Amino acid sequence: MTRVSVFSSPLVLGFDHFEQVLDRVTKSASDGYPPYNIEQVGDDGLRITLAVAGFSSDDLQIVLEDNQLIVRGRQADDPERVYLHRGIAARQFQRAFVLAEGIEVAGADLDNGLLSIDLVRPRPEVVTRTIEIKSPASRKDGRAAPTIDVDDRGDG
Repeated sequence: MTRVSVFSSPLVLGFDHFEQVLDRVTKSASDGYPPYNIEQVGDDGLRITLAVAGFSSDDLQIVLEDNQLIVRGRQADDPERVYLHRGIAARQFQRAFVLAEGIEVAGADLDNGLLSIDLVRPRPEVVTRTIEIKSPASRKDGRAAPTIDVDDRGDG
């Protein structure tokens, strides 16, 4: 079955990047581990908090790659431990978050099994630009713009 995208319309040009971002979001949302929260911190900040109980900072990796924040966790098995029952799995994970253009990672903190990643959204500068409208009189070569003659007599 072929998926038809809303971005395939000829009236919507240059949005293929958004389609790729949406594809990444839907792929990364399929696994529910580890659980996480996203909260607003102040006017320009966000905080992603992941529940990573049992992981040390050495077991975790945070990478920012092409506007995608990737958090990976991998616990090494201790070969000297002998388990009579193992109900807590040493589970590895990868969780990805697609960040909007301009979002910056301010830092990360691991405390009591919670990994907090602080993000900052800098306020964009307002850029105003005036576009010159050229007319035949303002052309540098002094020539008039090319014209097309139209026969409007209606006799064929």
